[in-house]
Amino acid sequence: MAINTVIDLSHHNASPNFVQAAAGGITGVLHKATEGLGFVDPDYAVRRTAAQAAGLMWGAYHFGTGDDPVAQADHFLQTVGPDNAGMLLVLDFEQNPNGSSMNLDQARAFVTRISDQAGRWPGLYSGNYVKELLGNEKDPVLSLCWFWLAQYGSTATVPPNWSGWTLWQYTDGVNGPQPHAAPGIGPCDRDQYFGEADALRVFWLNGGA
Repeated sequence: MAINTVIDLSHHNASPNFVQAAAGGITGVLHKATEGLGFVDPDYAVRRTAAQAAGLMWGAYHFGTGDDPVAQADHFLQTVGPDNAGMLLVLDFEQNPNGSSMNLDQARAFVTRISDQAGRWPGLYSGNYVKELLGNEKDPVLSLCWFWLAQYGSTATVPPNWSGWTLWQYTDGVNGPQPHAAPGIGPCDRDQYFGEADALRVFWLNGGA
């Protein structure tokens, strides 16, 4: 059984109303926190406060680039802050349209640094990019991360490195199956969780551990 109660956002999503989202059945929000070595999403901090005040579970993701991966992980953790227990932490591992892309070695170094510093493995968000890089190979480091699949189709196809998806971003608000919009948010990235509501809450509040 899968439930459809998670959304992911960035500063590109204008004026979200988290009270309306919670009232409309959304239970968790993953928000962009950082990118590369220096970028911080300007809406991250204020939206974290607002979402948690509305009773929503909160998570953060980092968009990886080809820069020093350990420095990127430290930048991400510094932005998220030490009070990150009960949050999902995620590496967004995809091709960078505006510069250098993170490679597999850098992804391994990033997630290992997060594990060392935060005490748990982050999630790995990816789609075609990781499928192309890994093919049918198994990766003993990245397989320690729970998998968040990006695929805008009716069927979820998971790389052999993982036994299944934990989250599935099935739409970007335009492409993929309905629904494309969320209450209080409008069209946005929406995500299914492979499990029931109680399991999602336990998984989330344990930081994905």
